[in-house]
Order: sequence, then structure tokens, then C-alpha cells
Amino acid sequence: MDNHNEPHYASESPAQHNTGSHFHSNISHDTLALILAGGRGSRLHQLTDWRAKPAVPFGGKFRIIDFPLSNCVNSGFRRIGVVTQYKAQSLIRHIQHGWSFLDGRFKEFIELLPAQQRTADETWYQGTADAVFQNIDIMQRHTAKYVMILGGDHIYKMDYRKLLAEHIEKAADMTVACLEVPVEEASAFGVMGVDTAWQVTSFTEKPAHPASIPDQPGKALVSMGIYVFNAAFLYEQLIRDHKTHDSAHDFGKDIIPYLVPRNRVFAHRFQHSCVNMAHDTIPYWRDVGTIDAYWEANVDLVGVTPELNLYDADWPIWTHQEQLPPAKFVFDDDNRRGQALDSSVSGGCIISGATVRRSLLFSNVKVNSFSSVEDSVILPDVVVGRHARLRRVVVEKRCSIPEGLVVGYDPDEDRKRFYVSEKGITLITPEMLGQEIHKAC
Repeated sequence: MDNHNEPHYASESPAQHNTGSHFHSNISHDTLALILAGGRGSRLHQLTDWRAKPAVPFGGKFRIIDFPLSNCVNSGFRRIGVVTQYKAQSLIRHIQHGWSFLDGRFKEFIELLPAQQRTADETWYQGTADAVFQNIDIMQRHTAKYVMILGGDHIYKMDYRKLLAEHIEKAADMTVACLEVPVEEASAFGVMGVDTAWQVTSFTEKPAHPASIPDQPGKALVSMGIYVFNAAFLYEQLIRDHKTHDSAHDFGKDIIPYLVPRNRVFAHRFQHSCVNMAHDTIPYWRDVGTIDAYWEANVDLVGVTPELNLYDADWPIWTHQEQLPPAKFVFDDDNRRGQALDSSVSGGCIISGATVRRSLLFSNVKVNSFSSVEDSVILPDVVVGRHARLRRVVVEKRCSIPEGLVVGYDPDEDRKRFYVSEKGITLITPEMLGQEIHKAC
């Protein structure tokens, strides 16, 4: 039997989880993880009108923030703070419902840290460093030796133990996780230069003309926005930066450029700690910060062997798990057949005499008879009316698609009612359909 085209999900050997001889068994108890989850993500347009970017649904049943949170738990780091600011209610609710299993009796916690104007300036968070500074007293009470600062808005699987082990091994003051990207894309990141020991020698935030890696023309080394600090050193630098009046109080713009020529700042290569790499040399990391990138990353998951492995029992992605019935497909007539082909369909969905192709359906989606959904991402609680035809769309939660609506076949017509991206992906929201707005998404 020829199985060459069957899906294959590589399982990790114990060696792949080996973090090296310099990793200390109690490192997790000495480390505080802080996830910065306060950003809006305006390039996602109406998807972030009523929720922060880390709360945006992803992958059929998850939210974006589930990835850094799962990486923390799977890596053994269970002392976690989540810094929130912009329209955080759905994010807070998701964490309360889905991440309450950590046990405070063992000093495990996920602590929500909303912007509270806690400093004498009485300001909201002014930058990434200021967001950490405003919680410095809370962090100090946890008496951590190391602080790991993570972004809450990227999709990736990473063993943070390897990052921490390298930080300790090199006696670093700060370690920055880094990624190799094409030079033409690097201007959106902080670009680093390193020496042969991978100590950072230069750092430029979002340069107009990024420099290539010396031995890799066309590639640049960029920051992932993932940092490890010795805790006492971090607190000193946050206080110093807070007193610097012309600072933007941002790690990329201010903290790192100040530290590079003065302290031991090292780069950590993501390929050394990435989990489930589909290829030997290309680690999976996605910024789903635009409608096109969001659509692509979700639709990629319905492939035979997607680059992001969500079926790995050794490194699961945890989330709030609704109690839902299984997906159901009904009717089997020639002109009315309930079917989903090359698609992912979540619990609670009913495909009733309709056809779904190359699409990802979140929970509780109902697709009614004689309709078709192709190359699309349908968020939870959507109802697709009879005879509707959807192609290359992202449909926001709780939309009710009118009977006979056709979207994705005439971009000029679609732009009259909906948002159409540069690559022709159409975003549909309840407001665009003239329906009731559900603000708590």
C-alpha cells in the first residue's frame, strides 16, 4: 500500500527534550514568565475592534495567547503573569475559564496584570518596558532569579527550558531569542548583529535598510520579542529607563540598544528550542498580524501535513475546552450532501446538506443546505444560510450569513460591504452585515 501522501506527524525522541547539562532542575521555580498581551493589533482591522490581538481565535479551537501559555506550561514554567490593557475582557474571561488549573498550593499561578495607573505618573502602559516597570513591585514579591518576557501575539512552539539553560550557561545579563528572516521582511523587527560567540554587538529597531547576516546574504537576524533577564538586573534597568525622560520606555527602542555596548547580551537561535519543526532547519513561527497572514496560517492547518503540528501529545496546546457534541454531517442526496473535504471541523458544527472545501471551521458553526464554503476561516457560532457561497473569507464570530449571499467571487462588489485585503481575502463581521454587535468576543 502506498502511504507516501498520508499525513505524518513526527514524534519527538527523548533527546529532543534534553535541555543540556547546565539546566537546573529547580529553574522553573526560580523563573517568572511575563506575557505582554495588551496590544490591539490594528492590522487585523475589525477582528480587533472588540478584543486584543492575543484573544483572537486561532486554529479551530484556540486563541493566540494559548501558544505562549502552553509553551510555558509544557516547559515547566508555571509562575506566569499576563499583562493586559486594550479591550481585555474576552482575554481575561478566556484565561479564567481555560487556565485556572494551576495549583497555588505549589506556588503555581497565572496572574492577570491589567493597566491600573499604578505609578506616580498615573499613566496607562506607555511601552513594553513601561508595562513591566508598572508591575515591578508585584514581580519583586515573587522573588524570582530570572524573568522571561514573552509576546502574547505570535504562533509558535518553543521549549523555554533551552532558552533559560543557554542564558545561564553563558552568564548573560540578557538573552534575546532570534529568528532568521528574509532581509526584505526584517524592517518590521529589531535587527541584531552578533559575534562568533553569539553575543549581540549591534541592535537596530525596525531599520529602513536591514543588514544581512555576514555569511547568509539575503537573510537578517531579528528579535522575536522574547527576552530573559537576571531579575535584579532587569529591575535596575527598568528603574533607570523610567527616569530617562526622552525614552519611549520600550525594550526594542530603548532597553536593548542601551545594554548592548555595556552588558552581556546574547542571542538565542530559535531553531535550537523550536518544537516540532516540520523541516530540519526551518522553525515554525508566525506573526498573524494581518488578515492575509491570519487567513494563511489558519488555512495551512488543513493541509495533509501542516508545518504546525497540533496533534503532538507530548507538546499539546492547552485552551478553554467547551463541552460540545461532535461535528455532524447530514443529508446524502445528489444535490444536497453534507460533506467537508480537506477541512478541519470543530465540535458542535453541523454541515447540513452543504459542501465545505479546504476550510477551517471553529466551534458551533452551522452551514445550511445548498451552500458552499471554500478556502475559508469561519469563527465560532456562525450560521451560513441556504444557497450562500463563500470563498477565501474570514467570518467573524456570531455572524449570520444571509441566504443566497455570494462573497469571494467579485472583489469590487465585495468592497462595497466588506473589508478586502491586499491578497483578496474578505473579512465579514456582524456590523458589516447590519447585525447586532457582540462586543465581548
